[in-house]
Amino acid sequence: MTQAEQLFHQIATVIPEAKASKMFGAQCYKAPNGKALAMYWPVDQAMVFKLQGEDQTDALSLDGAHFFSPDGGRTMGGWVQLPFEYAEKWPVFAQKAYEYVKAITK
Repeated sequence: MTQAEQLFHQIATVIPEAKASKMFGAQCYKAPNGKALAMYWPVDQAMVFKLQGEDQTDALSLDGAHFFSPDGGRTMGGWVQLPFEYAEKWPVFAQKAYEYVKAITK
């Protein structure tokens, strides 16, 4: 298991309400309402977070961060991929993503 994947699993200790699941065949965490908040993307050893507003802007301001595209084509709205070089920020962005998605009702 890579360091990136180990950190992905440690995030569950920061957000104990998050449940492990799968999305696009990759490991992810979902809020109790079933909405995904973060995903580990093994192709790039990166984390992908569902963010909005200032949190999304802050994430995208980091070098190498970009909107997530699972197939290298069309990007997924609101999903920001952060490279492993920002691993120390992953738990913070995971918490922000959790706060956002747990409030989604539809």
